[in-house]
Amino acid sequence: MKTYALIIAGKTVPTYTHMEVRNPASAGVVGMAPKATVEHLDLAVKAAEDAFETWSKLTSEQRANACRAVAQKIEDNAEELAQLITREQGKPLSGNGSRWEVGGAVVWARHTATLDTPIEVLQDNSDGKIELLRKPLGVVGSITPWNYPVLTAIWHILPAIRTGNTVVIKPSPFTPLSTLRLVELINEVLPPGVVNCIAGEDHLGAAISSHKSIRKIVFTGSCATGQKIMKTAAATMKRLTLEMGGNDAGIVLPDVIPEQIVENLFWGAFLNGGQTCAALKRLYVHESVYDDVCTKLADLAKRVPVGDGLLEENLLGPVQNKRQLDKIVELVEQAKLDGGRILVGGENNRKGPGYFYPITLVADLENGTRLVDEEQFGPVLPIIKYRDVDEAIAMANDNPNGLGGSVWSRDLQKAAEVASRLECGSVWINKHGAIQPNVPFGGTKTSGYGVEFSTEGLNEFTDIQVIFS
Repeated sequence: MKTYALIIAGKTVPTYTHMEVRNPASAGVVGMAPKATVEHLDLAVKAAEDAFETWSKLTSEQRANACRAVAQKIEDNAEELAQLITREQGKPLSGNGSRWEVGGAVVWARHTATLDTPIEVLQDNSDGKIELLRKPLGVVGSITPWNYPVLTAIWHILPAIRTGNTVVIKPSPFTPLSTLRLVELINEVLPPGVVNCIAGEDHLGAAISSHKSIRKIVFTGSCATGQKIMKTAAATMKRLTLEMGGNDAGIVLPDVIPEQIVENLFWGAFLNGGQTCAALKRLYVHESVYDDVCTKLADLAKRVPVGDGLLEENLLGPVQNKRQLDKIVELVEQAKLDGGRILVGGENNRKGPGYFYPITLVADLENGTRLVDEEQFGPVLPIIKYRDVDEAIAMANDNPNGLGGSVWSRDLQKAAEVASRLECGSVWINKHGAIQPNVPFGGTKTSGYGVEFSTEGLNEFTDIQVIFS
């Protein structure tokens, strides 16, 4: 069993204490993660500050080439990273699992290398010349979740370093190992101190948010934690990018042919076992196709293999941790009391170790029940019947979250009209949750602050300076 170390200033830094990281499919120990102290955080921030002095002065092309080198390094070590993700996070190697996650990290890194923040001339006439420059902020603090540890790390790190910042990243204590290894690999191609990784318990997140020398926080995780970060960061006026919870609604219009949409519906909801911020988490179906959609979704759910992600035949794995599993069980049991009809799943009869919960579809629920109103973040989907589209839109918008949504119809013009009325940052038609590195992504309402990806996301890692001449 390997004992991991922190990565600070390009070197491995051991800690006095460690924590077990367990495979959620087997409960076996994957490795021993370091438990950093606030003193370790200070060392990492100092290393990032020192590196910033040189890194921020490199040309745009030099930093772009560095991003390409990071992408190549990830690609060269893809299978090692995928195996480690599956062992600590639980998602399967196959399908849209760990290999897909690592492949996505390569794609995002390469695309980020193509982005830039050139000088913009706002005015150039007899009255003078005015230029807008985008300048790096300094040290960026990154706090990442347990559902996509490597991909989210790349989403945070690459735009930061592309724009001349340096980084201190803290992964979730549930899945720190793949991030530590990722940062170790990154340090083989970047100067020391540009990217540093500390790992440990949740209190380090608060220390990062309040650290006087960190100029920006980029965070992916729950709404409650994001709100705490926003409060803590206020004293030092940090820049923030917060991608928080989602309780995404999908609306199925009456003109659909259920067998044509059921597979996209299913994977929109159950990608990574539903442990995806922008997964479909509430499904509103018109009464004319309600029964057919329910039946076909249940038939598909029964055929999807669930089990240990290290076994190639499995397409879904376990819930990542017991705390999340307990929440899912609580929500499903309450849904039964609320009159929910279990179409498939609903009882965890699996024997043996691991945090497994069956794919579960719950019909005949309404807004106002917990499983509909709260983000379940697991392999459970509530299905709600509606009569008219205005009613469905009102129910979809009746939620504090606003990350993503979807509309399902053969009439693309009608679908687009409905999509424009949804209160969320992204809306997909006849699919759900598809994100791209060239398209900005972020939430409305309590689902987020700022955006990621594309030039819009890149700009969030800069300060504006205007020069008059």
